[in-house]
Amino acid sequence: MASLARKNLLEDIPRFLVAQAGIMFAVVLVTVQLGIYRGFLKSTALIVDEAEADLWVSSEDMVYFELTPSLAAENLFEIQGLDGVELAEPLLLPSAQWHSQSGQLSTMKVIGFDPDGELFQPWNIIEGNPEQLDEPFSILIDRTNLRPLDIGGVGEVADINSIPSTVVGLTEGTQSIASSAFAFTSLESALAYSTTAFSTSLSCQSDADGNLSCDRVARRVPQENWADNRQEARTLQASDTVTHVLVRIENSANLEEVRAAIESAIPGARALTGEQVAERTRLYWRDRTGIGFTLGMGAALGVVVGVVIVSQILYSSVSDHIKEFGTLKAMGASDWTLYGVVIEQAMWMAVTGYAPGTALCWFIAQWTASSMGIVVLITPLSSVAVFGITLAMCVGSAFFAIQKVTRVDPAIVFKA
Repeated sequence: MASLARKNLLEDIPRFLVAQAGIMFAVVLVTVQLGIYRGFLKSTALIVDEAEADLWVSSEDMVYFELTPSLAAENLFEIQGLDGVELAEPLLLPSAQWHSQSGQLSTMKVIGFDPDGELFQPWNIIEGNPEQLDEPFSILIDRTNLRPLDIGGVGEVADINSIPSTVVGLTEGTQSIASSAFAFTSLESALAYSTTAFSTSLSCQSDADGNLSCDRVARRVPQENWADNRQEARTLQASDTVTHVLVRIENSANLEEVRAAIESAIPGARALTGEQVAERTRLYWRDRTGIGFTLGMGAALGVVVGVVIVSQILYSSVSDHIKEFGTLKAMGASDWTLYGVVIEQAMWMAVTGYAPGTALCWFIAQWTASSMGIVVLITPLSSVAVFGITLAMCVGSAFFAIQKVTRVDPAIVFKA
């Protein structure tokens, strides 16, 4: 019966190719939508995942990693003196405005950290020298942000909150899909960015008829006036604020005891593990935004399209070979034998459509990651899950064709 299933499939090659194209489309749509969804959630907590901290001390009102009230910097110094704490380092996440040399304005999230620290460092540095972050107003940006930020590469200068800043290196795979462009910099530079306003002014011109037109433009600071128009980079003081405090505990210390001691010493603060902060961030984007519903609907539509196409192909195939099925039934073949032929056709369609569809998905994932920084997360486990969905989709589609086989009359063989 296996040969009959393959014969029915390959007898009409154009129809078979149309069916495979439909299944490929469904596989690609489901895989890419699920991959974007999982990649999106992973990217929202990249900073947290890459940190080497045992505990994150943040405001108890933290919504997710980037949306949280600040803590007083004096809390950092208090945490450093607690029993069981080996190391505590601040992380500052001010929002800023980026103004390129050509005048393009963009929003930005500054990641301020200690370049000589141990608990957080930028990763996947593909160009430049990260040691230059010790110099004031030096930054690292992700390679995929070069075009959105209208900048050519390492060595170029642009304004962050009216402070001229130099790109000293490029990273790869460090940008969250959900956030503004990241700029990694020293804590001292981040403090200056957070206390320097970006202003705008009106630029007015008269045309030949004397009509006055005004546009609001960003104010740029002349290089000779840098020192007079910005906050100087300085070390962290007790009167400053930080976004998070990263903590490493001593090997002999108990995590829960240190957590309780920190929360007792710092009113209004909460000490969470990195996994808990990452999970809170991903839950925010999954449950409080429409991203999960939108991508899930796209994947569901892919399955619906696949079911419709496969059902139509299988039903047409059974209709075209109804006499063959009548002959088998007249020879004593059971209904289950006939069902097996149709189901095997569906399984062959699933396998031959899934393989090229998955290969195309891997290509799409590589292209989007390298060119746009969008992570389409495809893992062996998700590939197996999509194959199971594809198989279920095709076998489920066979149900409609099976209904026709069930009602076939053996006498049809003897009709003219």
